[in-house]
Amino acid sequence: MASTTPMKLALFSILTLLYFQAVISLTPLHEHPLDPLTKEEFLTVQTLVHNKYHTSKNKVAFHYIGLDDPDKDYISKYEHEKVPIVIHRKSFVIAIINGQSHEIVIDIRLKTIVSDNVHKGYGFPMLSLEEQGLVTKLPLKYPPFIASLKKRGLNLSEVVCAPFSMGWFGEEESKRTVRVDCFMKENTVNFFVRPISGLTMVADLGLMKIVEYHDREVEVVPTAENTEYKASKQRPPFGPKQHSLASHQPQGPGFLINGHSVR
Repeated sequence: MASTTPMKLALFSILTLLYFQAVISLTPLHEHPLDPLTKEEFLTVQTLVHNKYHTSKNKVAFHYIGLDDPDKDYISKYEHEKVPIVIHRKSFVIAIINGQSHEIVIDIRLKTIVSDNVHKGYGFPMLSLEEQGLVTKLPLKYPPFIASLKKRGLNLSEVVCAPFSMGWFGEEESKRTVRVDCFMKENTVNFFVRPISGLTMVADLGLMKIVEYHDREVEVVPTAENTEYKASKQRPPFGPKQHSLASHQPQGPGFLINGHSVR
């Protein structure tokens, strides 16, 4: 019996070490519970969502992935405990899946989806760069718009378009649409001061097509003269050369950066 006691203690010690090693391997090292998600955590979130909604059968678009802020009591405990505690991190995801807005909470350490709810209230996810790029190309292949350009004597190859959110004005039901305005980039880098006025275009982001178009009246497009705004091209009195400026702090800056914390 006496010989088995050391063996039991050794076995217990090994199992304890293996447990803590597993916890450490599953838990990324963070300086603070509010640290932003790491690249590995982003990939974990993406993988979990794609495992539930396979892209071969579903249309998935991520519009927001961020840290799901822990409770204040947990943060206070983390900052005041002398012994480090395991950071239980979660991610909050907003995604459009098959045309519906999903709000998803993911436990990153356990690699599980905690909740997945379809948003039924007002408002839509923010615009993604991908869909903004797609919607700006719609007018360039839209026959009524091309006809409007010909009526104004404008060159299609010099046209650039941009989407703008429609806003919400109390409608009971609304669709995810944007207003699309177009401009002339010819002979200027500041094309926003050369709008093609008199046109109204509305595009549906779900259908990715123009659903409303009005050519109200023909208005003259502002000229490209005096539209340069780059500092290197400015002349007095709009762009006088400034004298150089130097700053010196003998004791260093009045703040410290530790990871993602500024003190």
